[in-house]
This record gives sequence, structure tokens and C-alpha cells, in this order.
Amino acid sequence: MSAAGGAATQAASGERAASATAPPGRRRRRRSAVPWWFVVPAAVFYVFAVAWPSLQGAALSLTDWDGLSQERSFVGLAQFERLIADSAATGAIWNTLFIAVGITVLQNLVGLLLALGVHSKIKSRNVLRVALFAPAVITPVAVGYLWQFLLAPQGAVNDLLGALGLGFLQRSWLGDGDLALVAIVVVIIWQFAGYSMVIFLAGLQGVPEEILEASHLDGAGAFRRFWSVVRPELAPALTINLMLSVIGGLKLFDQVWVMTGGGPGNATDTMSTLIYKNAFQFNDFAYGIAMALVLTAFVAVLSSAQYLGLRRQPGGSS
Repeated sequence: MSAAGGAATQAASGERAASATAPPGRRRRRRSAVPWWFVVPAAVFYVFAVAWPSLQGAALSLTDWDGLSQERSFVGLAQFERLIADSAATGAIWNTLFIAVGITVLQNLVGLLLALGVHSKIKSRNVLRVALFAPAVITPVAVGYLWQFLLAPQGAVNDLLGALGLGFLQRSWLGDGDLALVAIVVVIIWQFAGYSMVIFLAGLQGVPEEILEASHLDGAGAFRRFWSVVRPELAPALTINLMLSVIGGLKLFDQVWVMTGGGPGNATDTMSTLIYKNAFQFNDFAYGIAMALVLTAFVAVLSSAQYLGLRRQPGGSS
């Protein structure tokens, strides 16, 4: 063996000996450490594609830029003051909160009931799982056009009500502001209840059968078994579903825009549709960016508060 090879062998042996004599905590840290350079490509892409444009947008919200001209003037917080006094923006905020709350509560309730149903021993459970999840893979725009057709004054829903002798229930579902907002919530629940079902179903499959059988032998009824045994095991799935529902409801755009365009009037405008209108239809780009920043703050604050609240619950995810 050459002198160089012997020196390399001795160095490697010395490193192994030093590693063996190092404290256990240090050895674990060495094994679990990830080279920082793996993060660099993703971090560089994030900075140039997300962080830097976001900072530029925040700066533009302090101007009066129309999105087209080269001229812009600094106006400070005038766009945000205008937003507070804008009745259309106030209505859009309430509509957004209504949709987010309705989706969060009803979608997860329906998803949980569906998960409990298809988790049973019925023979058609696999077919039902596929059928109930299928709407979630359809693009939101296609769903919006489908339901716009079904809910039209001469659409399939009113035709069905007439055929059943329930003509007195026929409505202009998307022409009435109050009904249109409810119809949008129903459509979102129809599309994504199956998505929530799949997440709950994954949680249900993690519940030990032995515990359920033991509680049944102890005389616990179906509700008691669900509340005391199943519910704590579903805490992580519930946290995920609630987070997704809140965030999705707050930034909802596609279905609203396709089905109603924010109408009639501004009755179904959400923050997202109003941002689009101001930025790209009214050429009031700086005002649209100010609305987008407010929406971002809403999503961040409400989702963070919800997550922290759910973590404090028994069985909440860490």
C-alpha cells in the first residue's frame, strides 16, 4: 500500500473513531443534518417568482397606478382608506365570510357523514367512494358552467320541480342575490364534499378495530363510540379539512365568476371577484392590489387562529 493510501486510511479511521466517541446528540444531528445547498434552487425560485413580485405588489398598493400607463404617484394608505369606505368591498367581505363559514361547516359535516357511510361493510362501498369523489377532480370552471345551466330559469332543476308538481318552488336561482349566494355554497359542497370524505376516510381507517369492539362489548352505543373513540382519532383529519375549507372559501373565485360574475349587481361578489374587476376591468390596479393584500391578511390570520385553536383541542395535531 502506498504512503498516500495509508494516510487516507488512517484519516478515515480517525474520523470514525471521533464519530464513535462523540456524544449521542451530536451524532444524531450529524445523521439528520440536510446539506443546505439542497434548499438553494427552491429558495432562489421562490424569491424571484413569489417573494419579490409580492413585495413589488405591496409597493404598488401605495400608488395610484392604473395597470397600463407608465405614470404613477405615491398616495400612501389612500387605497386602504378607500377600501374601508367602499360599500361594494364591505359587501364582498361579508359574502366571502358567509361562503367560507358555510363551506367549512356544511362541507365537513357532509364529508364526515359520507365517510362514515362508505366506511361501513356495504358491498357497494368502493363504487360509492369513486362516485362521491369524482366531482372533486372536475375543474371548477367546468363545474360552474354545468350548474349555471342546471340552475337557469329554464334549466333542469326548475324543469324537475315542475315535473314533480312542485312548480311553486321554481326560482331564478342565480338571479336572486340571496338565493345565488346559497346556490354557490351548495355547488361547492357538492363538488368538494367527496374530497373531505376521502380525508376523513383515511382517519377512520386508522381507528383500531379492537378498541371499537371493546367499547361495543362494554355497552357503548353508536354515538358514544363515535364521540369517545372515533372522534379523537379523527382530530388530524378534521384539522386538515377545516384548514383547507377555510382557505378555499376565503379565496373562492372560479365558480362564483362563472356562475354569477358577482351579480346580480354586487350581490355575490367575493373579495377575489372584486379584486379581478378592479384590477383588470376597471383599470384600478393599485386598488385591486390593496384588496388582495387585505384578503391575504384575512387568510393568514383566520387560518392561523383556526390552526392554533385546533392544536389546543384534545387529540389535535401537533
